[in-house]
Amino acid sequence: MNPQPRKILEIIEPQTVIEGAGVRLKRSIATRTLNYLDPFLLFDHFGSDNPDDYLAGFPMHPHRGIETVTYILAGAVHHRDSTGNSGTIEAGDVQWMTSGRGIMHEEMPQPRQGKMAGFQLWVNLPAKLKMTQPRYQEIASDLIPEIDREDGVKIRVIAGAVDGVQGPVTETAADPTYLDVSIPPNGSFVQPIERGHSAFAYVFEGEGIFGMTDERDGKTVPHPKLIVFDDGDYVEVRATKQLVRFLLVSGKPLYEPIARYGPFVMNTREEIEQALRDLRNGTFV
Repeated sequence: MNPQPRKILEIIEPQTVIEGAGVRLKRSIATRTLNYLDPFLLFDHFGSDNPDDYLAGFPMHPHRGIETVTYILAGAVHHRDSTGNSGTIEAGDVQWMTSGRGIMHEEMPQPRQGKMAGFQLWVNLPAKLKMTQPRYQEIASDLIPEIDREDGVKIRVIAGAVDGVQGPVTETAADPTYLDVSIPPNGSFVQPIERGHSAFAYVFEGEGIFGMTDERDGKTVPHPKLIVFDDGDYVEVRATKQLVRFLLVSGKPLYEPIARYGPFVMNTREEIEQALRDLRNGTFV
């Protein structure tokens, strides 16, 4: 059977939401339009030239049962948590945090040259790993391989593999691909995605042509938009007369029931109630 291109299943318009202590975000997953794309629970894009949109940050708050992935484009985020970790992730850095059985943490955005931008993705954990020990994979920008192809396409490989180059994020249950792709005007890019895995692209600069197949020309999608792909073997993207930059993310669905309550995502309502009891009783961490 010939490899099949992935068609566009849905194009999502990000919604403006206020989270934390008053941070303004663009949200594409965890909305009325797209509640959940197994195993992805939430996708936020933060970015503003107005410090009032983000300086209040995310004071100390709990997580259980998920992984949170923070990728910084500009500015920095200072973080600290209940296990004694603290530090600052800067532009180009990634933090992949496995909350497991429970962690309390704080994330406070800090502009650099007046700029702040990045993304946060929540990835579900399978039932067997929801109560594991919390852990961090904190990856500095210079440890993330960047592929510069002769045709001008640039790919930062955070997770997964491109051209035999493996990203630094490993040992995650979703077996993810997480790429930051820039295509120059009129250029093109093809990436295999394992059949059966959920996949989306988030366009955040320029515009590109997505969903091309032998039968159809594809659709021009401007930024900011999230594209959900149908099943298939690969994704093909072309730039228009302008550059396009997007994240390409995929992962293995869990096909497990989910019960969610704010920062807790478990499999049953009883497990959510237990998390709330643990929080009240001081036994959460």
